[in-house]
Amino acid sequence: MGLAEKVVLVTGAGGGIGKAVALKFSRLGAKVVVADVIEEFSLNTASQITEQGGESLAVAVDVSQISSVEEMVKKILDKFGRIDILINNAGITRDNLLLRMKEEDWDKVISINLKGVFNCTKTVIRSMMKQRWGKIVNIASIIGIIGNAGQSNYAASKGGVISLTKSWAKEFASRNINVNAIAPGFIRTKMTDKLSPEIKEKINQQIPLKRFGEAEDVADLCVFLSSDESNYITGEVVKLDGGMAI
Repeated sequence: MGLAEKVVLVTGAGGGIGKAVALKFSRLGAKVVVADVIEEFSLNTASQITEQGGESLAVAVDVSQISSVEEMVKKILDKFGRIDILINNAGITRDNLLLRMKEEDWDKVISINLKGVFNCTKTVIRSMMKQRWGKIVNIASIIGIIGNAGQSNYAASKGGVISLTKSWAKEFASRNINVNAIAPGFIRTKMTDKLSPEIKEKINQQIPLKRFGEAEDVADLCVFLSSDESNYITGEVVKLDGGMAI
């Protein structure tokens, strides 16, 4: 798939979807930068990559702070000399109904989920433009398309990510850089595992495939959108939701 020896930066790679993405790229021969706000989590994922024979670099980063992102990118370029693929995966939730939502919860979600994507892409894109090749995959959400009560901050952040994806696809196409987004539905992670059986069943009834997706499903799509097999795809938002938003 043309991924061997590519340098891949995955944010939020300390666990969940990000970890699955990092491990998948490593198995395909890529050099993986494991970035997470908690250094211990980054080191844990990087250790697993090493155990399976891969090459990685663990970095602690706060994607909401441009200075932190710039420091991370400098470390990557010092070690590998290039960044070929960027997976903007870092994100959080701070759910509440609008009347109960605190301003700090709005600001926190927007600063990580939306500004974080801006910070990482802005800092990485210069390297991609110089080499006239790059793949950027932004992890959005089905909630950014259909909305959800109690998640207005999250929906706004992911809707913003979708808009950034389309704008950047047009902006960087002339430099042979593809920019796409994935909009996952309900994916089985530690977060969703905490839901009660009753709530899970109610959600499953809204999904034609009658089940949650797996983190590996997102990883597989990240790989495809980063590979040579997707060279003519850019500006797309691919729903990965078991048919939930048909």
